[in-house]
Amino acid sequence: MAPEATVASREIAMTYEITPEEYCQLRETSEGLVLLDVREVWERETACIDPSDHIPMGDIPTRLQELDPDHHIVVYCHHGARSLSVTGWLRQQGFERVQSMAGGIDRWSKQVDPKIPRY
Repeated sequence: MAPEATVASREIAMTYEITPEEYCQLRETSEGLVLLDVREVWERETACIDPSDHIPMGDIPTRLQELDPDHHIVVYCHHGARSLSVTGWLRQQGFERVQSMAGGIDRWSKQVDPKIPRY
């Protein structure tokens, strides 16, 4: 690969985090965008962002085949720590188009949809 191509690839590399507001803009214009909830079942029963897929963080390694590495995946949890961890792990597995929702569902509830319960 030419040095120019390597520099260009790094410049367009996707950031690890995306804000809830940025996600809202993306979902209006992007096809193949997947929202992935990595919280526990009880948390999802308490509050969730629809539509979203659900794979608890501890199940990600055994359910990896359910995710498409070609899709843009935005991962969320309660406050953003677990989703950032999952994002890093998925990137190590070759998922280049995965991001963590900064602030998680708590920030989503405060800044996008106050009808979503906070817990």
